[in-house]
Amino acid sequence: MSGLFRQPLAVAIALLCSSVPVARAQLAPAVTTAVPEAPAAGTPAAGTPSGSASPAGGLADVTVTGTREAASLSRTPAAVGVIQGESIRRTAPAHPSQLLGQVPGVAVAVTNGEGHTTAIRQPFTTAPVYLYLEDGIPIRPTGFFNHNALYETNLPQAGGVEVVRGPGSALYGSDAIGGIVNVLTRAPASRAGADARTELGSDGWFRLLAGGDSGSRAWGALRGDLNITHADGWRDATGYDRRSGTLRWDAGLGDSTVAKTVFAFSRVDQQTGANSPLPLADYRNRPTTNYRPIAFRAVEALRLSTSIDHEIGSGGLLTVTPYLRDNAMDLLASFNLPSDPTLARTSSRSIGVAAKWRQDWTGPWAPRLIVGVDLEASPGERREDRVLPTVSGSGASRLYSAYTLGSRVYDYGVTFSQVSPYLHGEVSPIDRLRLSAGLRWDRLGYRLDNRIEQAAVRDAASGAWYGQVADTSVSYSHLSPKLGATWAFDARTSGWIGYSNGFRAPSESQLFRPAVATSAATATQLAALSSRLRPIEADQLEIGLRGRDGPLAWELVGYRLDKRDDLVSQRDLVTNVTTTVNAGRTRHQGVEAGLGWAFVPGWRIDGALSYAVHRYVDWVTATADFSGKEMESAPRVLGNLRLGWQPVERGFVELEWTKVGAYWLEAGNSAAFGRYDGHSLWNLRAEWPLTRRISVYGRALNLADSRWADSASVSSSTAVYSPGLPRSFYAGIDIRW
Repeated sequence: MSGLFRQPLAVAIALLCSSVPVARAQLAPAVTTAVPEAPAAGTPAAGTPSGSASPAGGLADVTVTGTREAASLSRTPAAVGVIQGESIRRTAPAHPSQLLGQVPGVAVAVTNGEGHTTAIRQPFTTAPVYLYLEDGIPIRPTGFFNHNALYETNLPQAGGVEVVRGPGSALYGSDAIGGIVNVLTRAPASRAGADARTELGSDGWFRLLAGGDSGSRAWGALRGDLNITHADGWRDATGYDRRSGTLRWDAGLGDSTVAKTVFAFSRVDQQTGANSPLPLADYRNRPTTNYRPIAFRAVEALRLSTSIDHEIGSGGLLTVTPYLRDNAMDLLASFNLPSDPTLARTSSRSIGVAAKWRQDWTGPWAPRLIVGVDLEASPGERREDRVLPTVSGSGASRLYSAYTLGSRVYDYGVTFSQVSPYLHGEVSPIDRLRLSAGLRWDRLGYRLDNRIEQAAVRDAASGAWYGQVADTSVSYSHLSPKLGATWAFDARTSGWIGYSNGFRAPSESQLFRPAVATSAATATQLAALSSRLRPIEADQLEIGLRGRDGPLAWELVGYRLDKRDDLVSQRDLVTNVTTTVNAGRTRHQGVEAGLGWAFVPGWRIDGALSYAVHRYVDWVTATADFSGKEMESAPRVLGNLRLGWQPVERGFVELEWTKVGAYWLEAGNSAAFGRYDGHSLWNLRAEWPLTRRISVYGRALNLADSRWADSASVSSSTAVYSPGLPRSFYAGIDIRW
């Protein structure tokens, strides 16, 4: 672990875990697990139908992410999908792609190990247009975005996951354009106990998930979870190892105050050629081939937070959450090997606090007010050395078999900071109508300390030039509004309409790590232009209906999301240098549907389906005008359907069908390259109790052994495909005591 917090964290943990008297025997729940307040008159009542009607996927009744407060979905004017803890346990995801598709309009694809690209109202992308949270706190600083951030959480042992589709900047700030994924930690149980799930599977797979609860004690309640995973990888040189854990302590601090402390860590070591693209012949006939076996990624992540909730009078709640983060990564990126091979060492440390006050009033209009502020300082570093790979072959079949290190090309420190106050209000002028409005002001920026004083650095062996940004400070400010209204048609059905604005500030690498160049002059120009980037903005209009009638729950949503000032590669008319500028506009519109139905006792069906079109509106690059074209890596259809049978307690069988539709391989929609045809996969999961404490379980993925692609694109003027997992089997034993 990078060193800043090693000793202070040990001290902090000791202080946070010290014994605290508890005035009440039964602890009040933390915010992330609180039950909602009673809904206003005329709105559908919160609650889960009994028995097998309990929703297993994205159609639960309560959300904490939509407003940073526990609230009924019937009063939330946003599309929020909730995956409950029991569904996570049954799915037993080895990768986020095996879980998040349970939410309508959401898809995740594998890059390597547990690495991923995400599609939520956007094409599959690695761009920083999503915000990843753990119990409402960003997993990473805004300035150090990582599209793989979910592998820094202990997802298989989470207490739940919530996904907000569309912009959420009015409450959460930068990056929340396509959506927000909030991983909820598992709350301690009131009774002491322990559990362990161990499994073996195809391609050298081994995983141990172990945890335990202290039960309610005078000093609070403690829950600990540990995840140890190993995989050889089904493709050549694609193995990985994971060590991660979560420790959560809930405690009462008197009659009106509760505290929740979460300590989480992850270490992931993986060979990253799993997404190595293959020409069509290799994809079909030699899918285990990996042309980039030298690529790797080593990740360390640590987070510590304490959320203190203090009730103030009647209907008032003050929440203060100080937190620390420590992230480090060594990366030899497979995707950079053909163009800009480097070994990058990046790190960031964070200290911050999220504070808010919520007040609910009774009586006419039932007003609610939430006022908050997020404060953070995150110093970080980047060091990069040019890599000199040993290459054989040509085009899309080039093999990168070994490497040596060349010159140091980047070496700088950069501190990200933000001050972000926000305001959210709700009123009900009549019983059936709930109006809401929010506004957030983000002031954020960077301070760069470049340890390389030259204007450009040349790697002698490769001849590549790297421009250097001189010591500087860059700052941005942005107002993010949102408006919404919900209407209760009756006790079972409600609708909503909403407008939201989102933005994302440039990351440190976009600002201070310009692209490689072939001359000193070009490298210098690229460095000068990169620090001028502005934030990307997005506006969304959304309308939806949701309902629940006994064992049936459903949701239907339509949206239109417009992005502007997106990053486009263009040629500067003065310098003739091709650089990235804020000049692009895109439009994303579609419909999403979700269903949960316990149609007979013991049987239920859950479904998620979406249809969307993602299009370039104004997209003129240095080489072509793509305006009006459909975006690449943007399937129109996403689907997930699960049929479940639960004949006995702790016993179930579930058959799952997943669908990713066809999409273009490149922005020109050229018939010469065509489209990826998409794929449909079948998965089977089952568990059966042997005794009251022991059960066995198994799962089979890709039952039909279909050939399918995690991603498809064009490289070296050739259509290339990254093959997805073949038929695979996993089995294990679950013990509780």
